[in-house]
Amino acid sequence: MCPLGIDLCKDDDILVISTARKDEGGGAEAMYKPEPAIKAGLIPKIKLGFHQYLPINEVIEELTSLGKIAGPILIISLLLHSKSIISMLFLGYLGDIELAGGSLALGFANITGYSIFKGLAKGMEPICSQAYGARRWSVITQTYQKTVVLLVIATIPILLLWLNMEKILLWLSQDANITSVASVYITYSLPDLFAQAHLHPVRIFLRAQNLTAPLTVTALVALVLHLPINYFLVIYLKLGVAGVALAAAWNTVNLNIGLLCYLALSKTALKPWKTPMSFLSFRGWQPLLALAVPSALSVCLEWWWYEVMVLFCGLLSNPEANLAAMGILIQTTGLIYVFPSSLNLGLSMRVGHQLGADQPTRAQLTAVIGLAIAVICGFTALLLSFCVKNLLGTIFTSDTQTLALVSIALPILGFCELGNCPQTAACGVLTGSARPKVGANINFISFYLIGLPVAITLGFGFNIGFKGLWLGLVAAQFSCLCMMVFALVGTDWKHQVKRAQDLTQEADIETKVDLEESLLC
Repeated sequence: MCPLGIDLCKDDDILVISTARKDEGGGAEAMYKPEPAIKAGLIPKIKLGFHQYLPINEVIEELTSLGKIAGPILIISLLLHSKSIISMLFLGYLGDIELAGGSLALGFANITGYSIFKGLAKGMEPICSQAYGARRWSVITQTYQKTVVLLVIATIPILLLWLNMEKILLWLSQDANITSVASVYITYSLPDLFAQAHLHPVRIFLRAQNLTAPLTVTALVALVLHLPINYFLVIYLKLGVAGVALAAAWNTVNLNIGLLCYLALSKTALKPWKTPMSFLSFRGWQPLLALAVPSALSVCLEWWWYEVMVLFCGLLSNPEANLAAMGILIQTTGLIYVFPSSLNLGLSMRVGHQLGADQPTRAQLTAVIGLAIAVICGFTALLLSFCVKNLLGTIFTSDTQTLALVSIALPILGFCELGNCPQTAACGVLTGSARPKVGANINFISFYLIGLPVAITLGFGFNIGFKGLWLGLVAAQFSCLCMMVFALVGTDWKHQVKRAQDLTQEADIETKVDLEESLLC
């Protein structure tokens, strides 16, 4: 029995998918034998609680379709993450204090800004993907417009927090020297905050239309420019930490410019500015907000846990080494996370497309394939973490204490990925089926009611320190995985199709003019 409660077996060239439940006597209903029509490649009508059959060629087709979405997203994510690695390398070049301060600033920025942006923007994913499957073009463009406005509004309280970061961190008993450096970094990151408010929605807007090539090209060009920009600002102009922050913001601006140029010149992409920016366009906020708020909570609860660990590192003995090591490991787990995260986004879009197109069986199959791939990713990450545990830290620093901490914690990080990869993929299925509240509840329970107490108890109660904090993450990830799988086992895919129809209709109900044809250039 696979994790989603689906039995997979091969009968000749037919993949048999069974969703039968065991009866009270412990037996299972017998498999239906493939009918001639099924052998000919026809898919029978779905009957929930019974067995369903899919030809092997459809499984391969679905795997290929998922790969066409997740593959380019993976490349894009690697390119975008390379930006962070370059920034960390320049911070390490400036010194250990700068590396620790930059790590602390990035942690604060993630807690109070970037995680919120990513979470709020994820609210548009199920609406846009399901609307694309249902061919409701105006819903996609109006959701994009609303999300941009929502994120711009969100920048106001975030801006106030960033400007007062130094006071907040000192109140939290962080090291004064490290906090001073972090304050410089966060201040010069303010342009990046505004640029990110548009970047998140426009990326989802394009992904929902299966337009990943422009995202890849712009990310590649921005990355190629990022290294010389860092050199120019940090070394040539000698701006130090401020230069690293400005270079990161410059990179985000370049991405925005590239994507807007593509939208203006493309003959295939929807044109968001062709939907009138009138009061009518901004009616019907309820569907977006109903998904954006729990999506933000789900993302923030997980991201915040990592950054809370950064703050805890500042309370351990030798905070400079602990913060530097945590910064390196967070960059590492961020790099590893690129793979399940890309799968997450691919699953979200693919499941949303299938549900919007009234294809529950294909949505279910996508979920099974995605989870299987994620398990393979988890074991691969575990193996690699053991292989590079003594080498990784030397890329960023030569400090012996920092290197020792990285070497100790890296294998634990690998075990975290055994749970993180599948649970991230499962979360993508929940997002695609517009169930962010389920993900938010699971993240809260696993990270804060299980993982956080374990981390505090081991790290401070038993004086295990840095290693204990990462063991808390292991507990959080595996408990999260168990609950995610449990949520997917009980999924009624036919009901999810009905929910998708209701969602796209509700999002479009305030639209009085049909703009579908005019939006395509």
